[in-house]
Amino acid sequence: MKAVGIILAGGNSSRMRELTHKRAVAAMPVAGSYRSIDFALSNMSNSHIQKVAVLTQYNARSLNEHLNSSKWWDFGRKQGGLYVFTPTITMENGYWYRGTADAIYQNLDFLKKSHEPYVIITSGDAVYKLDYNKVLEYHIAKKADITVVCKEMDEDADVSRYGTVKMNDSCRIEEFEEKPVLSRSNIISTGIYVIRRRQLIDLIERCAEEGRFDFVQDVLIRYKNVKKIYGYKISNYWSNIATVNDYYRTNMDFLKPEVRKYFFKEYPNVYSKVSDLPPAKYNPGACVKNSLIASGCIVNGTVENSVLFKKVFVGNNCVIKNSIILNDVYLGDNTYIENCIVESRDTIRANTRHVGEDGIKVVVEKNERYAM
Repeated sequence: MKAVGIILAGGNSSRMRELTHKRAVAAMPVAGSYRSIDFALSNMSNSHIQKVAVLTQYNARSLNEHLNSSKWWDFGRKQGGLYVFTPTITMENGYWYRGTADAIYQNLDFLKKSHEPYVIITSGDAVYKLDYNKVLEYHIAKKADITVVCKEMDEDADVSRYGTVKMNDSCRIEEFEEKPVLSRSNIISTGIYVIRRRQLIDLIERCAEEGRFDFVQDVLIRYKNVKKIYGYKISNYWSNIATVNDYYRTNMDFLKPEVRKYFFKEYPNVYSKVSDLPPAKYNPGACVKNSLIASGCIVNGTVENSVLFKKVFVGNNCVIKNSIILNDVYLGDNTYIENCIVESRDTIRANTRHVGEDGIKVVVEKNERYAM
């Protein structure tokens, strides 16, 4: 494909609460065996984008370790490859990334040394499948300067944390509002963009000269009446996991057969770093209903409508309902957990009860083991 990829994975989200105290949002576990960034990386690989840069910053250790080998997404080629860039302090620059445009600017050499004519920019905190080739074909057919991948949300959906757009009959974007308090549109930007490489370099350099650091505010919104910016609508599954409630809902979606089939049974595939673990073990007395149980788990109790990630131990007479248990958690005997997200590497003491009564409760025990 005649494009390079950039995945913006350096942001922090306070709306994720305790879940991002140890890891970046892009490193959040999803669907039992995956990380959030796996979906963007798989889309890049399946679209035959051979050269991809991941820009990391906040709590990046876990994410960097996940990306330490490019072979899982088939980027280990002589041509191209997977590049992981973190902020670098130099004589000319003493800042961390101050925004998405600044993150691209600090790694502008990557674009200048590339030869592909186009750039695909996306975030690492969304769960979706997308063939970027179709977006690029649309971009070229429209003779657009920038193409923004958009999705029409349900009428009752809260779109206040997204950028919302209004398009004319030819799908040219006429209005773009970033995180509006009261939105006039339910069509959102998914944070996926296509732009010509040379033009992106010019726009990012201009932003740097003017002390502007945000790609949405200082490129998309500022130039919407100057540049030809078009929207490309998608209708398939797409979910952003930058809040606790959205993260919980996204994982619960994988308990639906149609969602599992879409991601795991239908081409193209979703790839991830594979752990060398035994299959889940169900001891006598275990009862599991409508749940995802990852490899390395040992189940002795009852699990209903829940997602258990790798190496979870469920003790005798435990009951887990409507919950997400992250990697390497030990649940003592007679534990009751409902409507909760249990942080990884935790040890939940026996004979305890954790219930999220007014929403999703994030359980982080004080005796936790250090987690990623």
